[in-house]
Amino acid sequence: MTLLSTTPTTVFTAPDDRTAPEPAELRGLARDGVRLLVAGPSLVDTTFTHLGDHLRPGDVLVVNTSATVPGQVDADSSVRGRVVVHIANRLNDGTRVVELRTRPNAASPILDAVAGERLRLPEGAEVELLDPYPVASSSPTGAGNRLWRARVQVPGRLDDYLQRRARPISYGYLSRTFSLAYYQTVFALHPGSAEMPSAGRPFTPDLVTRLVARGILFAPITLHTGVSSQESHEAPQSEWFEVSASTARLVNGARANGGRVVAVGTTATRALESATDDSGTLHASCGWTDLVISTERPVRLVDGLVTGWHNPDASHLLLVESVVGAELTQAAYDAAVRQGYLWHEFGDSCLLLP
Repeated sequence: MTLLSTTPTTVFTAPDDRTAPEPAELRGLARDGVRLLVAGPSLVDTTFTHLGDHLRPGDVLVVNTSATVPGQVDADSSVRGRVVVHIANRLNDGTRVVELRTRPNAASPILDAVAGERLRLPEGAEVELLDPYPVASSSPTGAGNRLWRARVQVPGRLDDYLQRRARPISYGYLSRTFSLAYYQTVFALHPGSAEMPSAGRPFTPDLVTRLVARGILFAPITLHTGVSSQESHEAPQSEWFEVSASTARLVNGARANGGRVVAVGTTATRALESATDDSGTLHASCGWTDLVISTERPVRLVDGLVTGWHNPDASHLLLVESVVGAELTQAAYDAAVRQGYLWHEFGDSCLLLP
């Protein structure tokens, strides 16, 4: 994986004891009952169901319509024995991006995999590691490669096989494995994400209806996520996105009329900025994006962000700092740590809107 040329300025200690171990629904909450920190001119501690109190009529929420697909499978390596394999993005040549992690719960990446290594999967399926992805891939420590381009051979269609045999990609901080339904947002229409576009998870049909009734606009984009940048200083991998002509018209019109463009998640931000020109105008566009949003390439269109909480040194923090500035990002993370907000995909949320 390509390493970042810059690092976030936001400094905090990751609260390992404040990871959300399971979905909100299994903790006795509605999806929109998770906590929401509103970070702007002041810091407000509230719940996600009150998101509309902090938006204005004419603001547009840009949401990701990608649906999560199962991609985590137990495997036996020809080199090292039992492993977990994450099967992610489909590349143009038909190969897949994969990641090897430790059994049983994918807690740690395996960085010493080698080209030619074969992974045996159920039903006689097989994964063959071809070369690091991308070619210049490396771990942040320089010791090996995390992501690989691989040939995946299964009986029948791969999508059907994964539906039968795979589970949603997860990591060691969760209490157990959860069904795919817990990894879908209310906006999910187009299957393709290796991991849930989790910023959209707290939205419910009732909340969306109430927001629309208040004059808040919704604009869809699609970006199919790869496996997370779990390791320090890694740049995000290439991801496929689409911004439609109707979304471009809606967003440009809202902005021309004084509305704020609020991206729901780093995925929506990346898609929007990949389709925005130097003047800040959004255009219909689709394809693969390698864009890394940071202070070196700040946002041109996005005014605010709905997001979860990210680990120190994650590439997502560079994006957050680019949208709202390092000072507000630092204040938000200090407050989240101090007030015990929950981290990761089933955790609490933040609205950053200067």
